[in-house]
Amino acid sequence: MSLTPFEISICGIEELPPFETRGVTHLLSVLDPDFPEPECLALLSPTHRLQLRFHDAIDPRPGEILVERDHVRQVLEFGRDLPGPKGHLLVHCHAGVSRSTAFTILLLAQALPEVAAPDIVAEVVRVRSRAWPNLRIIELGDELLGRNGTLVGAVRARHAEYAKRVPRFVQLMKELGREREVDGLEL
Repeated sequence: MSLTPFEISICGIEELPPFETRGVTHLLSVLDPDFPEPECLALLSPTHRLQLRFHDAIDPRPGEILVERDHVRQVLEFGRDLPGPKGHLLVHCHAGVSRSTAFTILLLAQALPEVAAPDIVAEVVRVRSRAWPNLRIIELGDELLGRNGTLVGAVRARHAEYAKRVPRFVQLMKELGREREVDGLEL
């Protein structure tokens, strides 16, 4: 059972084409800074659209643009007008795993302030079972939403659970410079 009265979809770029006919009303698109806009995005006709560009990183690295507080503020502003019962929110990034799932968590946390952080994360995992939310996005959003670290804690628990099921993911995160997401996880 869903926590929201509207449909939520989370995907990567390769999964976008079928959404041309799925009645997307709200689209949050997150791309790398130099990545060309996918042609299929032009075929979607949401009433509300926001596109952001930054790398899927959590700490500064040469040549990478990090998500900043202003990016998160823009998403939260976008989220003030989430769809009604007949709406469909689509959030995508390159793989539909990290940036998109993190922003979906923040959008739900803002829309459902009475819902506990673990339940919000569980809802996103229900929608996207491969969710590994970007920790930096969650940290910034947790602070802006005044969630007092509860979103960070719930996401860290998700990271630990996923790392136990898919141990090779820990090494991948380290190779991508995201050690902070895997350091200290109880596996």
